[in-house]
Amino acid sequence: MTSKNASTRMNKPLKTTTEPHPLDLPATGIADGIRAGRFTAETVVAESIRRARAVSPLLNPFAVIREEQALDAARKADQAVSRGEATGPLHGVPFAAKDLTPTKGDLTTLGSWTRENWVPDKTALCIRRLEEAGAILMGKTTSPEFAFSSFTNSPRWGITRNPWNPERTSGGSSGGSAVAVATGVVPFAEGTDMGGSVRIPSAFCGTVGLKPSLGRIPMTILPSVFDNISHFGPLARTVGDAIAFMEATCGPSDEDISSLPVRFTSPVARGGDLEGKRFAFSRDLGYYHVEQQVQQVIRDAVAELRLAGATVVEVPMHWTRAVNDEWFDLWCVFMSAFFGETIERYRKDMDPAVVAMIERGLVMNATSYKRVELLRTAMWRDMAKLFESYDALLCPTCAITAPPVLETDDDYVATLADGRFKGLDLTCPFNMLPQLPALSLPVGLAADGLPVGLQIVGRRFGDEDVLSYSAALEARLIAAGISSRRLPTP
Repeated sequence: MTSKNASTRMNKPLKTTTEPHPLDLPATGIADGIRAGRFTAETVVAESIRRARAVSPLLNPFAVIREEQALDAARKADQAVSRGEATGPLHGVPFAAKDLTPTKGDLTTLGSWTRENWVPDKTALCIRRLEEAGAILMGKTTSPEFAFSSFTNSPRWGITRNPWNPERTSGGSSGGSAVAVATGVVPFAEGTDMGGSVRIPSAFCGTVGLKPSLGRIPMTILPSVFDNISHFGPLARTVGDAIAFMEATCGPSDEDISSLPVRFTSPVARGGDLEGKRFAFSRDLGYYHVEQQVQQVIRDAVAELRLAGATVVEVPMHWTRAVNDEWFDLWCVFMSAFFGETIERYRKDMDPAVVAMIERGLVMNATSYKRVELLRTAMWRDMAKLFESYDALLCPTCAITAPPVLETDDDYVATLADGRFKGLDLTCPFNMLPQLPALSLPVGLAADGLPVGLQIVGRRFGDEDVLSYSAALEARLIAAGISSRRLPTP
C-alpha cells in the first residue's frame, strides 16, 4: 500500500447510491425481506462480498473472505424460503467474525505466525448461535497478535486502517470487525473485549460496540473457562443490530461454567425511554487527560439526554492510573498463561510488544497478582454506591480520536506534567468490573472529522437497560442529524 493511497480519505474512493441496497437495512429487516421474497439472500451476500473486496485494498479489514462458502449458504437459505421451511430471525444476514475466534474449516491465525495454517474443526459457540439463527459468516476480520493491542497491526496481516481517515488506526483489537461494519459490509460483526477491544474500535470507527456483562454470552474460546476479563460482543451499525446479535447469542451453556442461567429480554432492550432516567457523568474518571474536541462532542450528547428528560449529574471520581497499571498486570499474566509457550519457538516472528508482555507475566509475583482484587473491590464499591442514585455512568469511550496508524499503546501510558494520565481509552477500568455492561455509542464527529464514542456503563447484568438507553439516545441523535456511522457505500 503506497503512502499516496493511504492518505486518500474514504469519502473519495467510495460513491453514494440513490437507492439503498437491501444490505443497508437493519439485520432483522434483511431477514424479513428475504423471507418475504422481496430480495434474495444470494443478492445480499454477494453485495457484502463485493463491498469487502472494494474496501480491502485500502483498509485491510479481512484475513479471510469466505466467498464460496457464504454464497453457497445464501443459495441454501433461498431454497429454504422457496420450500416454505422454518427460518431463523437472522435468516440470510451476512456477518463477520474475528480472526481470534475459531470457525470450522477457515484459516484462523489470531493475527500470529505461531498458528501457522491452523484450520479449526469446530466453530465457537457464539458463532454457531448466530448461524443457527440463520446468519451467514462471510469473512474473518483482522486482529493484532493474540488481540493484545488498541491498534490493529499484526505480524501476520499488517495494518488495518480507519475508514474515516486511512492515516489513522481502526483501533483494536477488533479493528477489522469495526471497519467491516463502518463501511457497510455487514450490519454487525463479532468481536472480543478484554480491555476495550470491542469499544475502542467502535469509538474510533463510528460503530456501536458492546461489552456485555460477564457470562451473558458464553466465552468458550480460551484455554480456561475461569478467566473473568474476557467477553464476546457485537460491533454493529445501530443499537438495533447489536440487540439482534445479543438475541441470538445470549444464554447459558455448559461449554462455559461462568455463563449466566438467564435469557435476553428483548422487549426491555427495545423499549428505550430516557424520560426520568438519572445518569452520572464523568468526563475523565478522575484521572484521564481527555482531548477538548472529544469533551465537546460528549457534552453535546449529554445536552441531548437532558433535552429528552433525563437528569445528568457530573460526579467526582477518585480513581487513578493504578487502575490501568494493575489491569495491565492482569493482561500480561493472561498473555503469559495462554500464549507463553510460543516465545521459545516463534520469538523472531512475533510482535516484540507481545513478547515483552509474556515475559513480564511469567515473572509476576502470585501474591501481587491476587492483590489486584483489592483494587477491583474498591472500584466496585465506588460503582455500587453510584448505582444507589443513578441508572448508569456516562463517560467518553476514548480520550482521543483515532491516532496515527504507526503509533502504539506505549505512546499512551504517560503521566503528564499536570498529573493527568495520557491514556488512549477509558474502557479497561470496566474490564476490571466485568459484570458491568459497557456500550460505546457513536455520538458525533470531533473537530478533526473523526468519530467520538460515549461510553454507557450499566448496573451489573443490566445489558438490556444499557441497550435501551443507547437506542433512545441514538434515535434522538439521528433525528437531530448527528450521526457518525454513515459512510458512503463502496
